Amino acid sequence: MSLKEIKTDFNRLADAKQAQNLQRYFKTGKGHYGEGDEFLGIKVPLLRQLVRKYQDLPLADVIKLLQSRYHEQRLTALLLLVKKFEKGDALLRTKIYHIYLKSYRRINNWDLVDLSAPNIVGTFLLHKNRKILYQWVKSPNLWKRRIAVISSFAFIRNNDFKDCLNLAQLLLKDEHDLIHKAVGWMLREIGKRNQSVLEEFLSKYAPLMPRTMLRYSIEKFPPGKRKKYLNFKPAT
Repeated sequence: MSLKEIKTDFNRLADAKQAQNLQRYFKTGKGHYGEGDEFLGIKVPLLRQLVRKYQDLPLADVIKLLQSRYHEQRLTALLLLVKKFEKGDALLRTKIYHIYLKSYRRINNWDLVDLSAPNIVGTFLLHKNRKILYQWVKSPNLWKRRIAVISSFAFIRNNDFKDCLNLAQLLLKDEHDLIHKAVGWMLREIGKRNQSVLEEFLSKYAPLMPRTMLRYSIEKFPPGKRKKYLNFKPAT
């Protein structure tokens, strides 16, 4: 298996019309969060087929693929890293974790973050010091902040909520909608596992939460309880 072979498959699957649709969907216009990103027009199920086909692609080639100008190639590289991380020993997992951190500029859209950060960064840090997440959550870089909060999904899956709640508190004044959505989503996941923990957080911070963050976090509540929290009149 080689980089040349997988790129041949990308070219075979490319769809110019779908690429235009994806460029609009992922906000690639001037001044938008995905400004300048380029697409081949390949949907995720087809990319997952490529991941299965090329799961033994050498790590060096995966890293090269992650530098691609094309969104789908970077996503495939990240999914390949996830697969290698899952199968790898401690040494390989450490290597992939550090590759991931160094490559954050290439992990520059919400889907790229969401499909990789919990399974690499979060899983790696499950039983380790999580200081880096508190550093990244304060970064001016949008994607570093999203990686920090979405990585906490791995902890949430293990009923470990403390760091997600701390990160959420630090992001209450964040101005970006993609962070509001990410934090709200993680809080909702906490609530699905332990609603009392979520409600304790909301009792303190609901009035300070951006509207989108609050709405996402209470999405699974019954209508009456949702109304109660929405009436707290969040800050934005």
